[in-house]
Amino acid sequence: MSGANFHTFYFIIISLWICGLVLFFLENKEKRKISNFGLATIALGVAVVGFYIGYLWILLERPPMRTLGETRLLYALFVPIIGFIIFYRWKIKWMIVYSIVLAAVFLTIDFVMPEVFNKTLMPALQSFWFVPHVIVYIFAYAILGFSTVIAIWGLFLLYKKTFNTEVLFLADNTVYVGFTFLTLGLLFGALWAKEAWGNYWTWDPKETWAFLTWLGYLLYIHLRIRHKDSIKIPLIVLSAIFVVLIICWFGINYLPSAQNSVHVYAN
Repeated sequence: MSGANFHTFYFIIISLWICGLVLFFLENKEKRKISNFGLATIALGVAVVGFYIGYLWILLERPPMRTLGETRLLYALFVPIIGFIIFYRWKIKWMIVYSIVLAAVFLTIDFVMPEVFNKTLMPALQSFWFVPHVIVYIFAYAILGFSTVIAIWGLFLLYKKTFNTEVLFLADNTVYVGFTFLTLGLLFGALWAKEAWGNYWTWDPKETWAFLTWLGYLLYIHLRIRHKDSIKIPLIVLSAIFVVLIICWFGINYLPSAQNSVHVYAN
């Protein structure tokens, strides 16, 4: 990103997260307050990300969701929030580390690959459905990213013969929530398409990959319901489906068949 003081905010956020993670891992029985301060410092960094998105929204006079870089900002906001929720619910410490490291990677990509901000929005994006469609999709991508990591973790535990059912329970719940938001994203997108182009669905490359992503997670849910005793195959499927999601999110921008698509992210 270029302009909009992103470099300043970037260094503030990364500094807060590094300090917070260091303090977080100093926890022991005598230093629990230090750990709590570490979590608060990490949370402050997340709040700064949210503040920057709001600042950018006001500065650009439009939702900062038009470009791929702007969606990475949203992802960097949602991932730590989900990480905190999982940590407080299941007390899995490495979820905090994973979420902050991943969010930092996405911010760093924006830092080293700056975009020129543009206030203009094409007519199709000047729709009520633009904001809810993007938000629910990026939130779905964030939580389904966690389901992928949990699946890989589960496969590792299976290999080590230390697997427990709580891992499968966590994988199921993240998929259920993520799938719900993914479904909302499809519905909002269809309503938006009808308003903007007169058709709910046209099998545009982006729409096709979005549908394939939706089917992939539906397959996992089907496997878990129909084959409750099966563990390894559903986890393998869950690990693999994220590749389809990545292609749908930003890989589609590089596919020759999608170069004329109205759904590719603007530069």
